[in-house]
Amino acid sequence: MTTPADVAEQAERVALRLREHLPLTPFVRYDAFSEELGAEVLVKCEHQQRTGSFKARGALAKVLTLTDAERAAGVITASTGNHGLGVGNALATLGGHGIVYLPENAAPGKVAALRRLGLELRAEGNDTGALEIKARAYAAEHGLTYVPPYNDPDVVAGQGTVGVEIVAQLDGAPLDAVVVAVGGGGLISGVAAVLKKHLPDIRVYGAQPAADDAMAASVRAGEIVQVDAGQTLSDGTAGSVEPGSITFGLCRELVDDWVLVEEDAIRDALRTVIDAEHQLIEGSAALAFAAARERRTELAGKRVAIVSCGGNMSSSTLVAALA
Repeated sequence: MTTPADVAEQAERVALRLREHLPLTPFVRYDAFSEELGAEVLVKCEHQQRTGSFKARGALAKVLTLTDAERAAGVITASTGNHGLGVGNALATLGGHGIVYLPENAAPGKVAALRRLGLELRAEGNDTGALEIKARAYAAEHGLTYVPPYNDPDVVAGQGTVGVEIVAQLDGAPLDAVVVAVGGGGLISGVAAVLKKHLPDIRVYGAQPAADDAMAASVRAGEIVQVDAGQTLSDGTAGSVEPGSITFGLCRELVDDWVLVEEDAIRDALRTVIDAEHQLIEGSAALAFAAARERRTELAGKRVAIVSCGGNMSSSTLVAALA
């Protein structure tokens, strides 16, 4: 069983290797949200990461464990877009061939970016959980390496390097809470494991769309369950949780509170970030800002980190969201 201590130790170990290939992202105060929440809001700007998402970290961490021969034989994954971009970036950096199973409703801008990276794309249905099962089966049948979007210790540790950087950027200053968008749970598992090691009293908030809350529903049920998911602007968190995922147990242990956010609130948060901070973020990042708003009463007077997890939003999606 992968424990939070395992994740934190591995994240701190791999962080130095990732810094050879990926930039340190800013960790800065957002004044408009600080004023609105009556808190000091510090934002980890993963929307400025290479490929436009934190997913570059976990994918690279996993691909770094492969031999030249394994990368040449080919890797395969399933993704709504951002993880696939991370895999493509890792292969462009280290060499190798990749295949991505993605939903038919994947954001067009992400699909175009995947093609530019030279990945072979296979669009089948819209259930990311089912796509993960297909990708794993294809890898086993054809001798390829499957790179999971979240259900893998190396991937979770790679996402945990976001937490490693936050600790370093705090430089000894306190932090009371962190808000993280949750899909499969890789990001929040990694970040929370690292932050709770160094800041054991920190409160971890997991944000999910009310329309698609698979991980929160699973934690409530005490087992991984399927939900009747609806459409959400937070496409990066969409989809079911893979059966047996290591992130389920990590989320049960590490997440202190779940915040389910309605679509109007996600859109309102997106508008505020664009108007007040002049930053383009995607729906899954706006989800975390909206969740912080939902908990404004208990966050008032505290130092709060929000992980802005990605910035890959197409112009058509943006226009529709702001209409």
